[in-house]
Amino acid sequence: MQFLVTAYDGIDEKAMGRRLAARDEHLALVESMFNHGTHLFAAAITDDNDKMIGSVLIVDSLSRSQLDEWLKVEPYVLGKVWDKIEIKPCKVGPMFTRPHYRNW
Repeated sequence: MQFLVTAYDGIDEKAMGRRLAARDEHLALVESMFNHGTHLFAAAITDDNDKMIGSVLIVDSLSRSQLDEWLKVEPYVLGKVWDKIEIKPCKVGPMFTRPHYRNW
């Protein structure tokens, strides 16, 4: 099952510091899950000044409970970076999930 995860950072004055402190660990976990086919796509949400204020991920989990297990170890959750998380089931079009090659 695929899910759209939209997570918003806290807005307090220490929010960016928490994000930066957990970022390397977060990226390592996301890369590992991407390599295992669980995370399909991810991006930082930015404000009008290009400041990171959240994250959006499309994940491919077998179940919602497996998604919840990932959130229990996600560094941005453990580090209290994400203040609000919205999760919605979604369906990614097949053309976006197969490898593709570009001829430039």
